[in-house]
Amino acid sequence: MQTLEKIQQEEKQLTRAEQEALRDWLDHMLEDKLELTDEFKAKIERGEQNIREGRVRVHKP
Repeated sequence: MQTLEKIQQEEKQLTRAEQEALRDWLDHMLEDKLELTDEFKAKIERGEQNIREGRVRVHKP
C-alpha cells in the first residue's frame, strides 16, 4: 500500500475534531513551504506605494 493510501485509510478512523486538526496542520505546513518570489514581493511593494500615494479604487457592492 502506498503512503497516501495508508494516510487516507487512517483518516477515515479519525473523529471530526481530529480531522479538522489534521486539516489545520496540513494548511499551516503547506503555507510555511510557500516562497515569496521576487516578482510577488515587487507587486506587494508597488501596491503599498500606490496606497501611500492615494492611487486606489473603491469598489462598491
